[in-house]
Amino acid sequence: MTRGDHWIRPIAAVALAAVTLALPGRAFAQVSAESTTAQSTPPKRSADFLFSRPRGSIGVRGSWLFASAGSDLFDFITTRLTIDKTDFNAPGLGGYVNVGVKSNLDAQFGIEYEKTNQPSEYRDLVDNNLQAIEQTTSLRSLNLTASLRVTLVPKGRSVSRFAWVPARVIPYVGGGGGAVYYEFMQTGDFVDYTDLTVFPDTFRSTGWAPSLHAFSGVDVQVYRSLYATIEGRYTKASAKLGTDFIGFDPIDLSGFKVSAGINLLF
Repeated sequence: MTRGDHWIRPIAAVALAAVTLALPGRAFAQVSAESTTAQSTPPKRSADFLFSRPRGSIGVRGSWLFASAGSDLFDFITTRLTIDKTDFNAPGLGGYVNVGVKSNLDAQFGIEYEKTNQPSEYRDLVDNNLQAIEQTTSLRSLNLTASLRVTLVPKGRSVSRFAWVPARVIPYVGGGGGAVYYEFMQTGDFVDYTDLTVFPDTFRSTGWAPSLHAFSGVDVQVYRSLYATIEGRYTKASAKLGTDFIGFDPIDLSGFKVSAGINLLF
């Protein structure tokens, strides 16, 4: 052994020991860093997750009413004036609140409003200047409703004590009754058929009447507790006319309504 070899062996032993001690420390530091990163990153929450079963929902919908217009008043008007029964179809707006009664049964309360305003003239008559005899006919209604709504599938499911997942698609049917307020009005120029004179005037009738309705629809989940709603509803109602329309049967306020909007669970 040379004099140099005497120093090489101790130095090599010390270096090997240092490397051996350093490696576990480095591995531990890496694992600790990964663990800290994992803890600092919050877990992603499911978009369908709710903390409890909803107590009900509130919604708003736009609608289109296909009016029945089946009474003799509409026959009289459409025969003499340039109005068709389809002109009494009307856009509308409604608001609804559903309150859970049982797992698949809701009590629903709603308010619905429709209005149509149609200009017209006499089909076969003109004035002394050969000008059209013009008027405007309007019909508006406000319907207050109370219904029972039955869902045809479960509204959702509980996955733990503190978690509830709402169903994505919820078809439903229902029905009920209510009260409808209406205003039927004609304003402009009219013809007195006894002597064919033309005179300006306004004819108006208002009142309340009971109503019945049945409906079916579907709620489709958009995000968490927000649903899109599509519904078809038939309403049956008629009301007595005022003294400006003596001799006519009760006005027909029935019709089929198609509506779409949003529904929010609460």
